[in-house]
Amino acid sequence: MFYILAIVLLILFLSAAIRILREYERGVVFRLGRALARPKGPGLVIIIPIIDKLVRVSLRLVTMDVPPQDVITRDNVSVKVNAVIYFRVMDPNNAVIEVENYLFATSQMAQTTLRSVCGQVELDELLAERERINTRLQDILDKHTDPWGIKVSTVEVKHIDLPQEMQRAMAKQAEAERERRSKVISAEGEFQAATRLADAAGKLQDFPYALQLRYLQTLREVAAQSTSRTLFPIPIDLFQPFMRRNTKE
Repeated sequence: MFYILAIVLLILFLSAAIRILREYERGVVFRLGRALARPKGPGLVIIIPIIDKLVRVSLRLVTMDVPPQDVITRDNVSVKVNAVIYFRVMDPNNAVIEVENYLFATSQMAQTTLRSVCGQVELDELLAERERINTRLQDILDKHTDPWGIKVSTVEVKHIDLPQEMQRAMAKQAEAERERRSKVISAEGEFQAATRLADAAGKLQDFPYALQLRYLQTLREVAAQSTSRTLFPIPIDLFQPFMRRNTKE
């Protein structure tokens, strides 16, 4: 009977003393309330029951979604912005000792930082310079979470939800911009065409026979059309006195 009791006590002792930590886990051991200098693991870890307490900490990369935040930009536009952050625990001891719940604390810090940074820029900057805003968010979060033993590697703004009236205003602005570009391109084309015509007129003035050839070519093109027309070719020389008179005037 004594041996059976001893075996049972031994099994209970070993089950309480032996811990197996996975490759991505570390164990912070508190001995009589004081944390040991170095975390344990991975692999087989033996602790002293009742005296030691082991807290498991995962070292894997954590992907945390930041819920949509109501933000008022610097130009007084109300938007909703959400983001995603990627971080991992680098110092298990600090992650357990320095903060009560590092996941909750990091989430709250990300929300407040997102509202603060987005509220300091204008809407156009928020939409166009998202990469710079991501870098700024990452730097601020990494600086605040470093005492907790956490490294923030990436912050990405996922979605910016604009009010309906702002979306309509931006659509009108984009339409007006496209119309402006169309008019500029059309005016530029007309200017280039007028320039080419002026050059062609100068060439024809220098070579009168070229004008006669152009006149004959035009008659040929008109005659080649399917519609019935009656053409009366008039020598262009008949117009020369009128052209010279206009030049003298």
